[in-house]
Amino acid sequence: GRAMEYREQGSLIVGGDNYGQGSSREHAVLGPRYLGVQAVIVKSFARIHWQNLVNFGILPLTFADPADWEEITRGDVLRIRNARKAIRSGDTVTVENVTRKTEFKAVHTMSPRQVEMMLAGGKINLIKQKQAEK
Repeated sequence: GRAMEYREQGSLIVGGDNYGQGSSREHAVLGPRYLGVQAVIVKSFARIHWQNLVNFGILPLTFADPADWEEITRGDVLRIRNARKAIRSGDTVTVENVTRKTEFKAVHTMSPRQVEMMLAGGKINLIKQKQAEK
């Protein structure tokens, strides 16, 4: 119910270690995609789930300092600033905790091909974009 409230404006998920473990099928990312999740920030990802997030255009980020996870509580409003610019250049992403008036850094480990996919909004959108260019 809470996620549906933010579906149109978008939301993000904050998780701990090995986020996505046991959910190697693409169906595990369909729920978050449907709910408007735009990013996932965690301590670490399960490898296959991480790739599925990229395929569906959900930005996978890890805490630059895992201790920052401890400073976030349910209900905190987080805002990612300059995400597109940061992932294009390989810089860290600044995440603002609006509720607590603090910020922290998050990083991505996407390859240039995955960055292109992410900026297009996922694998299907990238394929459509490339076909339209032909």
